[in-house]
Amino acid sequence: MIGRRVLIAGAAGRDFHNFNLLFRGRPEFEVVGFTATQIPNIDGRVYPPQLAGDLYPHGVPIRPEADLEEIVRSERVDEVLFSYSDVTHDHVLHVASRALAAGADFRLASPSSTQLPSTKPVVAVCAVRTGAGKSQTTRRVASLLREAGKRVAVLRHPMPYGDLTRQAVQRFARYEDLDAADCTIEEREEYEPHLAEGNLVFAGVDYAAILAAAEAEADVILWDGGNNDTPFIAPTLLVVVVDPHRPGHELRYHPGETNLRLADVCVVNKVDSAPQEGIDAVLDSIRIHNPRARVILAASPFHVEGDAGQIAGKRVLAVEDGPTLTHGEMTYGAAVLAAKANGAASLVDPRPFAVGSIAETFAAYPHVGALLPAMGYGPKQTEELRETIARSDADLVLIGTPIDLRRIVELDKPALRVTYRLQEVGEPTLADLLSELGLIEEAAPVPA
Repeated sequence: MIGRRVLIAGAAGRDFHNFNLLFRGRPEFEVVGFTATQIPNIDGRVYPPQLAGDLYPHGVPIRPEADLEEIVRSERVDEVLFSYSDVTHDHVLHVASRALAAGADFRLASPSSTQLPSTKPVVAVCAVRTGAGKSQTTRRVASLLREAGKRVAVLRHPMPYGDLTRQAVQRFARYEDLDAADCTIEEREEYEPHLAEGNLVFAGVDYAAILAAAEAEADVILWDGGNNDTPFIAPTLLVVVVDPHRPGHELRYHPGETNLRLADVCVVNKVDSAPQEGIDAVLDSIRIHNPRARVILAASPFHVEGDAGQIAGKRVLAVEDGPTLTHGEMTYGAAVLAAKANGAASLVDPRPFAVGSIAETFAAYPHVGALLPAMGYGPKQTEELRETIARSDADLVLIGTPIDLRRIVELDKPALRVTYRLQEVGEPTLADLLSELGLIEEAAPVPA
């Protein structure tokens, strides 16, 4: 091959999508590899030739981001394309500085150049940070569309942690489909809540093929974003969730600030638990940086499934969503809130009991503190999570993950699950805005 030599810096998701849209089948480019970070056990693999196309008969190697300079020099790389999300602007420019110093240009791809057009209306739900509340917002939109008689296909941001060829196009309609696909805890956390509410979910690696499959079964495409990434499908309506518990983050993280500036609608979530100064700060950010965006205020009340009275006086181990705690940098979640609200005697610190990759996670993310991130990127890590819980001296486990962890991990302690729901406060509502697009009927009029 003769062409501009490209290295894609990624994390097993956006990077593959950018390759498929920008470089696959184009001989004027030669992608010499991907680098990997954030997700364990990705580097050392190969993006397979079945997905990479005829120009890459041996596939494309995936190597650690730590090797970036060596790869740039040894492979004579002309350009490094940054292709992952939920990192600070400083982080992006540090990677840029490494690429530039090693001799390569550095580039970011715009959302418009990496979005697929759809033949159906598309509602995209994204965020400015991981853990802002995309999932409950997406489920709320899906519920409104289903109630209006629309067939909804949820397209989830990629989580291809297994056999990439098998995962090219994935369709999930039942829990059994998750088992058949050997889904990890992280995948189940995103897919299972949709299945529980009757939503059809598509995901995988090749989003042109995924979109075509979804369009064949749906009236409306609902993009369920990952991290704070921009949508892979061109949206008819872009809904972006903003978190007043982390004011200022909407301007400091990539590509969350891009989402903020592109949003048609900003949902300011968690107004029931955030301080007023945080709410005011993010509202100011929206007014200054995207004054055309409509603003919806929303609460995220939590619900304990089972007898919440069991929490009082107990030493509680709080298990929370892994990515929200790690690169999302949150220091609590639904389980912690439920423990405090229901009179738990104390939170058990899991760090002395952590084993294997769970202990490594605490070392890599020291801000997490005395709660347990539900990491489970494969069977070995899932077993290490189970062992960590078993070794702890907690009286009760509170599960604040998007799925019921008891379906995946056998617990030897009493456990209760805690969930969130989106609850709009005042007007306009999501129903109002969907009505304006003609996707649902009989919404309340939006105030002038």
